[in-house]
Amino acid sequence: MLIAPSVLSSDFSQLGNEVKRMDVCGADWIHLDVMDGHFVPNITFGAPVIKAVRKFTDKPFDVHLMIDEPLRYIPDFLEAGADIISFHIEAQSDTAETIAAIQAGGAKAAVAIKPGTQVETLFPYLDSLYMVLVMTVEPGFGGQSFMADMMEKVKVLKARKPELIVQVDGGIHLGTIGTAARAGVDVCVAGTSVFKADDAKEAIRGLKAAADELI
Repeated sequence: MLIAPSVLSSDFSQLGNEVKRMDVCGADWIHLDVMDGHFVPNITFGAPVIKAVRKFTDKPFDVHLMIDEPLRYIPDFLEAGADIISFHIEAQSDTAETIAAIQAGGAKAAVAIKPGTQVETLFPYLDSLYMVLVMTVEPGFGGQSFMADMMEKVKVLKARKPELIVQVDGGIHLGTIGTAARAGVDVCVAGTSVFKADDAKEAIRGLKAAADELI
């Protein structure tokens, strides 16, 4: 199991140092949630902030775009240093064009899916994707409860394309990561359970251990 701490739960006044702290504490990827206040009812940060903190780690930047028009902004996030870019299939941009733009810029393309969207909508694009992000909460805010029924989507995706990397985001902690691991999840985004822990290194180690033990 890979752990991608979400900086949505970090101290934004120390964002660069928080990214570095996650690196030192054993994060596999750094997850950056971009929200525009339209696609989801919250606003976070954009490409300039990601570019500013890129120098604090060499770990992959896993950028999750929760925005209306991802295709329009792909060049900005590529230039900012994104390694993996997830955008929502529910967004307004053409899905195939957005995947192609991400790949043409040298990043890995991923598509995210909200809890209320049928997993079958992803099927036409699976052959061209590096990863699918299955949301296990409604996107927009941190600290929500894990939706265990979303694991059926994970199982369907893994059955259809076993080599596909599947990530989940929302409500991941010691009590839920085993459910994700058993379903076949490869990467867990963890926010509060890591950034707010007394010892982030131990929190990450504990999540990985729990995933391994409960498969």
